[in-house]
Amino acid sequence: MESFFHTQQAELVHHRQYKTRAEAQRDVFTFIESFYNRTRLHSANGYIAPIEMELKAA
Repeated sequence: MESFFHTQQAELVHHRQYKTRAEAQRDVFTFIESFYNRTRLHSANGYIAPIEMELKAA
């Protein structure tokens, strides 16, 4: 979990100033769904992006 929060802060939050909480929530959701869960390399699957792993399994 620490790694996730560090990545989120380094890649996203420290580079922006949000005017509203809703704006921040949308940005964090987009970060998680479009980068962290899909394209970021994961050690648990041999440092392959989850989307690549899914394509290999299909």
